[in-house]
Amino acid sequence: MTQTVQDGPATGREARGDSELAGSLGASRASLARRRSAGRAGLPPVPPHAQGPAHPASGRTAQERLARRRRWQGLALVAAPVLVVVLFVGVPVVNAALFSLGFTGGLNQALADIGGDTVRGFSFAVYATLLGNATFLRDLVATLGVTALSTGLTVGLAVVVAVILRLRGGFLGKTLSVLAVVPIFVPVVIASWSILTFTDAQGFLRSLGAQFGLDVPVWGYTLVAVVFGSVWTSLPFAVLMIAGALQGTPDALVEAAKDAGASTWRVVWQVLLPMAATPLVIATTFTVIGVLGSFTVPYFTGPNAPTMLGVDISKYFQAYNRPQQSTAMAFIVFAFAAAASVFYLRSTVRSNAGELDKKRQEQQ
Repeated sequence: MTQTVQDGPATGREARGDSELAGSLGASRASLARRRSAGRAGLPPVPPHAQGPAHPASGRTAQERLARRRRWQGLALVAAPVLVVVLFVGVPVVNAALFSLGFTGGLNQALADIGGDTVRGFSFAVYATLLGNATFLRDLVATLGVTALSTGLTVGLAVVVAVILRLRGGFLGKTLSVLAVVPIFVPVVIASWSILTFTDAQGFLRSLGAQFGLDVPVWGYTLVAVVFGSVWTSLPFAVLMIAGALQGTPDALVEAAKDAGASTWRVVWQVLLPMAATPLVIATTFTVIGVLGSFTVPYFTGPNAPTMLGVDISKYFQAYNRPQQSTAMAFIVFAFAAAASVFYLRSTVRSNAGELDKKRQEQQ
Protein backbone atom coordinates (compact mmCIF):
# COMPACT_ATOMS: atom_id res chain seq x y z
CA MET A 1 0.00 0.00 0.00
CA THR A 2 1.24 3.39 -0.85
CA GLN A 3 1.23 6.01 1.95
CA THR A 4 0.57 9.61 0.96
CA VAL A 5 2.50 12.34 2.87
CA GLN A 6 0.45 15.38 3.60
CA ASP A 7 2.67 18.49 3.23
CA GLY A 8 -0.01 21.14 3.44
CA PRO A 9 0.86 22.54 6.91
CA ALA A 10 4.61 22.77 6.14
CA THR A 11 3.98 24.64 2.95
CA GLY A 12 1.83 27.10 4.85
CA ARG A 13 4.57 27.74 7.42
CA GLU A 14 7.10 28.44 4.62
CA ALA A 15 4.69 30.88 3.02
CA ARG A 16 4.18 32.70 6.30
CA GLY A 17 8.03 32.93 6.78
CA ASP A 18 8.46 34.42 3.33
CA SER A 19 5.80 36.99 4.02
CA GLU A 20 7.38 37.96 7.36
CA LEU A 21 10.83 38.37 5.71
CA ALA A 22 9.34 40.55 3.00
CA GLY A 23 7.60 42.67 5.63
CA SER A 24 10.81 43.24 7.64
CA LEU A 25 12.69 44.24 4.45
CA GLY A 26 9.95 46.70 3.59
CA ALA A 27 10.05 48.19 7.09
CA SER A 28 13.84 48.59 6.87
CA ARG A 29 13.54 50.35 3.52
CA ALA A 30 10.87 52.66 4.87
CA SER A 31 13.01 53.49 7.93
CA LEU A 32 16.00 54.28 5.71
CA ALA A 33 13.86 56.51 3.53
CA ARG A 34 12.58 58.37 6.59
CA ARG A 35 16.15 58.94 7.83
CA ARG A 36 17.22 60.34 4.48
CA SER A 37 14.24 62.67 4.34
CA ALA A 38 14.94 63.79 7.94
CA GLY A 39 18.56 64.61 7.04
CA ARG A 40 17.38 66.69 4.11
CA ALA A 41 14.89 68.44 6.40
CA GLY A 42 17.72 69.78 8.63
CA LEU A 43 17.68 67.20 11.45
CA PRO A 44 21.02 66.07 13.01
CA PRO A 45 23.21 64.31 10.45
CA VAL A 46 24.47 60.79 10.73
CA PRO A 47 27.42 60.49 13.17
CA PRO A 48 30.88 60.52 11.53
CA HIS A 49 31.71 57.01 12.71
CA ALA A 50 28.56 55.73 10.95
CA GLN A 51 29.49 57.38 7.65
CA GLY A 52 32.59 55.31 7.07
CA PRO A 53 36.26 56.36 7.12
CA ALA A 54 37.25 59.46 5.17
CA HIS A 55 40.02 59.34 2.63
CA PRO A 56 43.29 60.32 4.43
CA ALA A 57 44.67 62.22 1.44
CA SER A 58 41.66 64.55 1.31
CA GLY A 59 41.97 65.25 5.06
CA ARG A 60 45.63 66.15 4.75
CA THR A 61 44.91 68.38 1.79
CA ALA A 62 42.25 70.29 3.72
CA GLN A 63 44.56 70.74 6.68
CA GLU A 64 47.35 71.99 4.44
CA ARG A 65 45.01 74.50 2.80
CA LEU A 66 43.87 75.75 6.20
CA ALA A 67 47.45 76.11 7.46
CA ARG A 68 48.47 77.89 4.26
CA ARG A 69 45.53 80.28 4.57
CA ARG A 70 46.44 81.09 8.16
CA ARG A 71 50.05 81.78 7.21
CA TRP A 72 48.98 84.21 4.52
CA GLN A 73 46.57 85.91 6.92
CA GLY A 74 49.38 86.36 9.45
CA LEU A 75 51.69 87.79 6.80
CA ALA A 76 48.98 90.20 5.67
CA LEU A 77 48.48 91.44 9.24
CA VAL A 78 52.17 92.20 9.80
CA ALA A 79 52.85 93.51 6.29
CA ALA A 80 51.61 97.06 6.96
CA PRO A 81 53.70 97.82 10.10
CA VAL A 82 56.74 96.10 8.62
CA LEU A 83 56.40 98.19 5.46
CA VAL A 84 56.16 101.39 7.52
CA VAL A 85 59.29 100.48 9.49
CA VAL A 86 61.20 99.60 6.32
CA LEU A 87 60.24 102.80 4.49
CA PHE A 88 60.54 105.32 7.31
CA VAL A 89 63.30 103.71 9.41
CA GLY A 90 65.20 101.15 7.40
CA VAL A 91 65.68 103.12 4.19
CA PRO A 92 66.81 106.36 5.94
CA VAL A 93 69.23 104.43 8.15
CA VAL A 94 70.81 102.62 5.21
CA ASN A 95 70.95 105.84 3.22
CA ALA A 96 72.63 107.69 6.12
CA ALA A 97 75.13 104.87 6.60
CA LEU A 98 76.08 105.03 2.93
CA PHE A 99 76.40 108.82 3.15
CA SER A 100 78.80 108.56 6.09
CA LEU A 101 80.90 106.14 4.03
CA GLY A 102 81.20 108.50 1.06
CA PHE A 103 78.26 107.57 -1.18
CA THR A 104 77.04 111.02 -2.16
CA GLY A 105 74.79 110.22 -5.11
CA GLY A 106 71.06 109.58 -5.30
CA LEU A 107 69.16 110.71 -2.21
CA ASN A 108 72.38 112.07 -0.68
CA GLN A 109 73.16 114.41 -3.58
CA ALA A 110 71.54 117.50 -2.02
CA LEU A 111 73.31 117.12 1.33
CA ALA A 112 76.61 116.44 -0.40
CA ASP A 113 76.32 119.60 -2.49
CA ILE A 114 75.22 121.84 0.39
CA GLY A 115 77.44 120.48 3.16
CA GLY A 116 81.06 121.35 3.70
CA ASP A 117 84.08 119.03 3.93
CA THR A 118 82.21 116.27 2.13
CA VAL A 119 84.18 113.11 1.43
CA ARG A 120 83.21 111.49 -1.88
CA GLY A 121 83.91 107.88 -2.73
CA PHE A 122 83.77 104.84 -0.49
CA SER A 123 86.11 105.23 2.50
CA PHE A 124 86.24 105.45 6.28
CA ALA A 125 87.90 108.84 6.11
CA VAL A 126 85.09 110.60 7.97
CA TYR A 127 85.31 108.18 10.90
CA ALA A 128 89.11 108.34 10.91
CA THR A 129 89.02 112.14 11.01
CA LEU A 130 86.55 112.17 13.90
CA LEU A 131 88.43 109.59 15.94
CA GLY A 132 91.62 111.55 15.42
CA ASN A 133 90.04 114.82 16.58
CA ALA A 134 90.91 115.65 20.20
CA THR A 135 87.71 117.69 20.66
CA PHE A 136 85.50 114.83 19.52
CA LEU A 137 87.34 112.34 21.75
CA ARG A 138 86.90 114.67 24.71
CA ASP A 139 83.17 114.93 24.05
CA LEU A 140 82.95 111.16 23.57
CA VAL A 141 84.62 110.54 26.93
CA ALA A 142 82.32 113.08 28.58
CA THR A 143 79.28 111.40 27.04
CA LEU A 144 80.31 107.94 28.19
CA GLY A 145 81.18 109.22 31.67
CA VAL A 146 77.85 111.01 32.11
CA THR A 147 76.04 107.94 30.79
CA ALA A 148 77.77 105.57 33.21
CA LEU A 149 77.28 107.82 36.24
CA SER A 150 73.66 108.65 35.41
CA THR A 151 72.82 105.00 34.81
CA GLY A 152 74.42 103.89 38.07
CA LEU A 153 72.60 106.55 40.11
CA THR A 154 69.28 105.89 38.37
CA VAL A 155 69.34 102.13 38.85
CA GLY A 156 70.65 102.46 42.41
CA LEU A 157 67.90 104.88 43.46
CA ALA A 158 65.28 102.76 41.71
CA VAL A 159 66.42 99.66 43.61
CA VAL A 160 66.32 101.51 46.93
CA VAL A 161 62.80 102.79 46.31
CA ALA A 162 61.59 99.41 45.07
CA VAL A 163 63.10 97.51 48.04
CA ILE A 164 61.59 99.90 50.58
CA LEU A 165 58.22 99.62 48.88
CA ARG A 166 58.47 95.80 48.84
CA LEU A 167 59.75 95.12 52.35
CA ARG A 168 58.35 98.01 54.37
CA GLY A 169 55.63 99.66 52.37
CA GLY A 170 53.56 102.02 54.47
CA PHE A 171 53.72 105.78 54.22
CA LEU A 172 57.47 105.94 53.48
CA GLY A 173 57.34 103.46 50.62
CA LYS A 174 54.28 105.05 49.02
CA THR A 175 55.75 108.55 49.34
CA LEU A 176 59.05 107.54 47.74
CA SER A 177 57.31 105.70 44.93
CA VAL A 178 55.11 108.70 44.16
CA LEU A 179 58.04 111.14 44.23
CA ALA A 180 60.04 108.86 41.96
CA VAL A 181 57.25 108.63 39.38
CA VAL A 182 56.31 112.34 39.36
CA PRO A 183 59.06 113.32 36.83
CA ILE A 184 57.33 111.25 34.15
CA PHE A 185 54.56 113.87 34.05
CA VAL A 186 56.95 116.85 33.83
CA PRO A 187 58.13 117.87 30.34
CA VAL A 188 61.88 117.52 29.86
CA VAL A 189 62.29 121.16 28.85
CA ILE A 190 60.65 122.40 32.05
CA ALA A 191 62.62 119.93 34.16
CA SER A 192 65.90 121.03 32.54
CA TRP A 193 65.18 124.69 33.18
CA SER A 194 64.21 123.93 36.79
CA ILE A 195 67.44 122.02 37.39
CA LEU A 196 69.42 124.89 35.90
CA THR A 197 67.80 127.49 38.17
CA PHE A 198 68.27 125.12 41.11
CA THR A 199 72.03 124.68 40.59
CA ASP A 200 73.31 127.91 39.00
CA ALA A 201 75.08 130.79 40.72
CA GLN A 202 71.84 132.45 41.86
CA GLY A 203 69.95 129.22 42.41
CA PHE A 204 68.32 127.63 45.41
CA LEU A 205 71.36 125.69 46.61
CA ARG A 206 73.62 128.77 46.63
CA SER A 207 70.97 130.84 48.38
CA LEU A 208 70.36 128.17 51.01
CA GLY A 209 74.07 127.73 51.65
CA ALA A 210 74.57 131.49 52.01
CA GLN A 211 72.08 131.53 54.89
CA PHE A 212 74.44 129.28 56.86
CA GLY A 213 77.70 130.79 55.62
CA LEU A 214 78.43 127.94 53.24
CA ASP A 215 79.93 128.37 49.81
CA VAL A 216 77.98 125.86 47.73
CA PRO A 217 79.65 125.12 44.38
CA VAL A 218 77.97 126.26 41.19
CA TRP A 219 76.77 123.25 39.23
CA GLY A 220 74.75 125.04 36.58
CA TYR A 221 76.15 124.70 33.05
CA THR A 222 78.35 121.78 34.14
CA LEU A 223 78.27 118.06 33.57
CA VAL A 224 77.00 117.65 37.14
CA ALA A 225 73.78 119.40 36.13
CA VAL A 226 73.56 117.08 33.13
CA VAL A 227 73.80 114.08 35.47
CA PHE A 228 71.05 115.56 37.69
CA GLY A 229 68.79 116.06 34.69
CA SER A 230 69.50 112.62 33.26
CA VAL A 231 68.69 110.92 36.56
CA TRP A 232 65.52 113.00 36.90
CA THR A 233 64.22 111.99 33.48
CA SER A 234 65.27 108.31 33.66
CA LEU A 235 64.24 107.45 37.21
CA PRO A 236 60.46 106.93 36.72
CA PHE A 237 60.82 104.17 34.14
CA ALA A 238 63.46 102.36 36.20
CA VAL A 239 61.32 102.55 39.36
CA LEU A 240 58.26 101.18 37.56
CA MET A 241 60.21 98.28 36.07
CA ILE A 242 62.11 97.22 39.19
CA ALA A 243 59.30 97.86 41.68
CA GLY A 244 56.90 95.82 39.55
CA ALA A 245 59.35 92.93 39.46
CA LEU A 246 59.96 92.99 43.23
CA GLN A 247 56.25 93.19 43.96
CA GLY A 248 55.78 90.01 41.96
CA THR A 249 58.27 88.07 44.11
CA PRO A 250 56.37 85.47 46.19
CA ASP A 251 56.12 86.22 49.90
CA ALA A 252 56.96 82.59 50.63
CA LEU A 253 60.52 83.07 49.35
CA VAL A 254 61.10 86.14 51.50
CA GLU A 255 59.60 84.52 54.60
CA ALA A 256 61.59 81.33 54.07
CA ALA A 257 64.83 83.30 53.85
CA LYS A 258 64.01 85.21 57.03
CA ASP A 259 63.11 81.99 58.86
CA ALA A 260 66.48 80.57 57.83
CA GLY A 261 68.18 83.50 59.57
CA ALA A 262 68.95 85.68 56.54
CA SER A 263 69.37 89.38 57.21
CA THR A 264 67.58 92.05 55.23
CA TRP A 265 70.68 92.62 53.15
CA ARG A 266 70.90 88.93 52.22
CA VAL A 267 67.19 88.81 51.42
CA VAL A 268 67.63 91.73 49.04
CA TRP A 269 70.87 90.49 47.49
CA GLN A 270 70.13 86.77 47.20
CA VAL A 271 66.33 86.64 46.86
CA LEU A 272 64.79 89.85 45.54
CA LEU A 273 67.41 91.07 43.07
CA PRO A 274 67.93 87.67 41.34
CA MET A 275 64.16 87.45 40.84
CA ALA A 276 64.25 90.90 39.20
CA ALA A 277 67.31 90.25 37.02
CA THR A 278 65.55 90.71 33.67
CA PRO A 279 63.75 93.98 34.64
CA LEU A 280 67.06 95.27 36.03
CA VAL A 281 68.78 94.60 32.71
CA ILE A 282 65.91 96.24 30.82
CA ALA A 283 65.96 99.35 33.02
CA THR A 284 69.73 99.63 32.75
CA THR A 285 69.75 99.21 28.97
CA PHE A 286 67.04 101.77 28.31
CA THR A 287 68.68 104.25 30.68
CA VAL A 288 72.00 103.89 28.87
CA ILE A 289 70.40 104.35 25.46
CA GLY A 290 68.33 107.33 26.64
CA VAL A 291 71.28 109.18 28.16
CA LEU A 292 73.59 108.43 25.23
CA GLY A 293 71.25 110.05 22.75
CA SER A 294 69.89 112.82 24.98
CA PHE A 295 69.79 116.36 23.63
CA THR A 296 67.45 118.57 25.66
CA VAL A 297 69.04 118.07 29.10
CA PRO A 298 72.68 118.63 28.03
CA TYR A 299 71.68 121.47 25.70
CA PHE A 300 69.94 123.43 28.51
CA THR A 301 72.07 122.51 31.52
CA GLY A 302 75.45 121.43 30.15
CA PRO A 303 78.62 123.41 29.36
CA ASN A 304 79.79 124.52 25.95
CA ALA A 305 82.85 122.28 26.30
CA PRO A 306 82.96 119.42 26.86
CA THR A 307 79.47 118.61 25.71
CA MET A 308 77.42 115.54 24.98
CA LEU A 309 77.46 113.98 21.53
CA GLY A 310 73.74 114.67 21.08
CA VAL A 311 74.50 118.39 21.17
CA ASP A 312 77.57 117.92 18.98
CA ILE A 313 75.51 116.19 16.30
CA SER A 314 73.11 119.14 16.20
CA LYS A 315 75.93 121.69 16.04
CA TYR A 316 77.79 119.88 13.26
CA PHE A 317 74.61 119.56 11.21
CA GLN A 318 73.22 123.09 11.65
CA ALA A 319 75.86 125.52 12.86
CA TYR A 320 78.93 124.01 11.16
CA ASN A 321 77.12 122.80 8.01
CA ARG A 322 78.88 119.43 8.06
CA PRO A 323 76.10 116.85 7.69
CA GLN A 324 78.43 113.99 6.79
CA GLN A 325 80.37 114.37 10.03
CA SER A 326 77.17 114.64 12.09
CA THR A 327 75.87 111.46 10.46
CA ALA A 328 79.08 109.63 11.34
CA MET A 329 78.75 110.84 14.95
CA ALA A 330 75.22 109.50 15.05
CA PHE A 331 76.43 106.06 13.95
CA ILE A 332 79.16 106.09 16.59
CA VAL A 333 76.50 106.77 19.24
CA PHE A 334 74.39 104.03 17.67
CA ALA A 335 77.30 101.58 17.95
CA PHE A 336 77.56 102.15 21.71
CA ALA A 337 73.79 101.88 22.10
CA ALA A 338 73.76 98.63 20.12
CA ALA A 339 76.50 97.24 22.36
CA ALA A 340 74.39 98.06 25.41
CA SER A 341 71.31 96.46 23.87
CA VAL A 342 73.13 93.11 23.51
CA PHE A 343 72.68 92.50 27.25
CA TYR A 344 68.99 93.30 26.99
CA LEU A 345 68.49 90.94 24.06
CA ARG A 346 70.46 88.18 25.76
CA SER A 347 68.44 88.48 28.96
CA THR A 348 65.14 88.58 27.08
CA VAL A 349 66.00 85.51 25.00
CA ARG A 350 66.96 83.56 28.11
CA SER A 351 63.76 84.57 29.88
CA ASN A 352 61.58 83.59 26.92
CA ALA A 353 63.41 80.28 26.53
CA GLY A 354 62.80 79.49 30.19
CA GLU A 355 59.09 80.22 29.87
CA LEU A 356 58.83 78.01 26.78
CA ASP A 357 60.56 75.15 28.60
CA LYS A 358 58.11 75.47 31.50
CA LYS A 359 55.15 75.36 29.12
CA ARG A 360 56.51 72.24 27.38
CA GLN A 361 57.00 70.52 30.70
CA GLU A 362 53.46 71.39 31.77
CA GLN A 363 52.06 70.04 28.52
CA GLN A 364 53.99 66.79 28.89
